[in-house]
Amino acid sequence: MVHLTRHGEVENPKHLVYADLPGFGLSDLGRLQAKQAARYLSSRPIVAVWSSPLERAIETAQYIAARHQLPVRVDEQLTEWHLSSRWSGIRWEDLPTRLPGELEAYLNHPWDLDFTPETLVDLAERMAEVALRLAERHREGDVVVVAHQDPIQAARLRLTGADHRRQQDAKPGHASVVSLRPGTPWTELSAWEPEAASSWPPTTDRT
Repeated sequence: MVHLTRHGEVENPKHLVYADLPGFGLSDLGRLQAKQAARYLSSRPIVAVWSSPLERAIETAQYIAARHQLPVRVDEQLTEWHLSSRWSGIRWEDLPTRLPGELEAYLNHPWDLDFTPETLVDLAERMAEVALRLAERHREGDVVVVAHQDPIQAARLRLTGADHRRQQDAKPGHASVVSLRPGTPWTELSAWEPEAASSWPPTTDRT
């Protein structure tokens, strides 16, 4: 089984699009969420914990890995959607005026964006390839993959054969765990959310 896990809430008082910027670790709430995810996964036969190279993901993965006395392994392909690098460092509230129409397009039809350096289809294929490779590599037990909201959602839809136009539907919250069983297609067995919900704001905090 593969558990796609989103990182916990990030310390981000200025509401920036942090994308792949350094220095954005977990908030106090994010650490609590990561601990809850680690506790949720503690009974699973986890044999490997893989993470995005970004700080917030690695920090979340460390809580999970510690429960199983495992190292955190990093795969560069698990990083954030490259779309976010275009918005990097801009306040979410300022996006509509800095880059008119782009946030609205992302929210309404993320599969059809002419300004993104990586399409949603490319993102889905990148993430699905990693999940497939890791599932095959660790066939003796479960694998935890810690990454980001849009990449996890894209992989989830791609692997289960769902329509990519559902990208914005019921997306995983901070430190959530989507558990998938490999197959043709893969099967989503559960989608767990931590009790400690993030406070700011679910409609625009997309990374």
